[in-house]
Amino acid sequence: MSKENFLEMYRHSLSHVLAKAVIEIFGKENVKYAIGPQIDDGFYYDFLLPRTVTQEDFAAIEDKMREILKRRETWTREEISKESAMDLFKDQQFKIELIQDLPEDETISIYYTGDDFVDLCRGPHVENSEDLLSAAFQIRSASGSYWRGDENRDQLQRIYAYAFPDKQQLKEHLALIKEAMERDHKKLGPQLGLFMFDETAPGMPYWLPRGWKLYNTLMNFSRDLQDDYGYQEICAPVFNNRKLYLISGHWAHYQNNMFVVPELERDENGQILLDENGSFKMRPVEEADIFSAKPMNCPNAMIVFKSQVRSYRDLPLRFSENNVLHRKEKSGQLNGLLRVQEFRQDDDHTFVMESQIEEEIAKIFELTDKIYSTLGLEYRAELSTRPEDFMGDIEAWNIAETALKNILDSKYGEGGYEINEGDGAFYGPKIDLQMKDALGREWQCGTIQLDFQLPLNFGLKYTAPDGSLKQPVVIHRALYGSFERFIAVIIENFKGAFPFWLAPTQVAVVPIKTEHNDYAKEICKLLRANRVRFEVDYEDKNMNAKIKEFKNFKVPYIVVVGGQEAESRTVSINVRGSNQQLRNVPLDTFLDMCDMMNEGKSLELMNEVPAE
Repeated sequence: MSKENFLEMYRHSLSHVLAKAVIEIFGKENVKYAIGPQIDDGFYYDFLLPRTVTQEDFAAIEDKMREILKRRETWTREEISKESAMDLFKDQQFKIELIQDLPEDETISIYYTGDDFVDLCRGPHVENSEDLLSAAFQIRSASGSYWRGDENRDQLQRIYAYAFPDKQQLKEHLALIKEAMERDHKKLGPQLGLFMFDETAPGMPYWLPRGWKLYNTLMNFSRDLQDDYGYQEICAPVFNNRKLYLISGHWAHYQNNMFVVPELERDENGQILLDENGSFKMRPVEEADIFSAKPMNCPNAMIVFKSQVRSYRDLPLRFSENNVLHRKEKSGQLNGLLRVQEFRQDDDHTFVMESQIEEEIAKIFELTDKIYSTLGLEYRAELSTRPEDFMGDIEAWNIAETALKNILDSKYGEGGYEINEGDGAFYGPKIDLQMKDALGREWQCGTIQLDFQLPLNFGLKYTAPDGSLKQPVVIHRALYGSFERFIAVIIENFKGAFPFWLAPTQVAVVPIKTEHNDYAKEICKLLRANRVRFEVDYEDKNMNAKIKEFKNFKVPYIVVVGGQEAESRTVSINVRGSNQQLRNVPLDTFLDMCDMMNEGKSLELMNEVPAE
């Protein structure tokens, strides 16, 4: 048995032990148990219980689980008919529903843990509870969950637990979790003055001054690189008539995730009319102009391409766009910057001839390598193939998938990447870029998608060398992906201590006393002229208090100036992460340091004065 299969069986078996423990604590008549799968670092189980489980219950549940394991009970697998299963679980509504969904001739397996607990399960499981006696587990949390993810169904309680084969692995994982919590962007973002959320716009971040500087620095870094590769940036309307999405296919495939603005009935003065219940009166759908906030940029890029005659000489034609997008999410799915309802993507739609596909995607990977390596990030690629709800001709899909496989085979070698069957976009296969952070966690950010379908839907053509009209192929590409998601990842990756070139505030200026403010102002003027992002505190307060405040914002360089520095035209520099102070650094030398850090985009700070 592989390590992965062993862990899956181990954790899934423990989820049964958790269910048995909860039943023994709350009483069989009071517990309705639903599902309990293993997950990456443990398992969970969903219950309908007579009261809310709190953190004070965790120790009692863990103790009961250990008590059950010490009984060394035998685990027995049985196969029964659907009718027998319905009778066996007649008091368990969630099990009954699962059984009802199975085909009539389905072989149903159940597992007994001892004689008094049975669960509906395919298995496999351990043979005896003593196989789990060395188990290292810990209840992680309890939270609400809807049965089958439907907010209109029963609200259950989901009890999560960590589980590892031994105590050392659990200890190491808990240390990793503690570190991850310290890096949590939802905590660090507001602390560092980067962003905030407000109930007036759920899932739509407010970018604060420091955060917007970070945002624009990332955007401009990408823009500058894309200029070198021949990209042209466009900006299209944020609201579009549904006619656009009927053509693209998004209305059929993506309508549930779109913010739709129906047309309201108005009188001759433009006043909105109300119906007899006091609700807004809608125009009939067949008469209304229905608009939607755009969920992606691709349909607009098709319109721009079609706006004039194109020749093969124009291709590849690269239209980049960093526009605002909106996608409607369920409230329970929102997660800081990682899952939002308003965001921007570093999108591009490149129009190519079929013969240019592989060369163009090779250039995209070249650009990807430059962006990710500058940030010290590693990534790997995954190929996602045709989904069940695909749009278009299967042969076109086969051509697109073959092209992407050839590209990945060339870059990584055959079998050097993962294939996610059926996980492509509805209009074409894609390559997803899985980025690894400082804790070894992977995040899906960038994507490269090959599309034969949207050019067909929009009737896009270019003039070939022989004068005939040909259909272009579109490469959809985002390397950061969502700026919001990418920023969440790098906040956690750098723990808010960004490299100098990326830091929202690169230099903080601290005059020791108010009589040193004039020299501080001179420094700030030079920093501004050198395009160095800075903050300064001219207030009449303790120098150490000023320094501490800037340290809390993780500013790379804190420049302290007093009478001695003003007289000698030098600065004293506190370097982030170092207890040392660089003293008597000539002002010109410090400005050169800043220029070198911005140009070189180093991940490390200079902690000594560069040689002349």
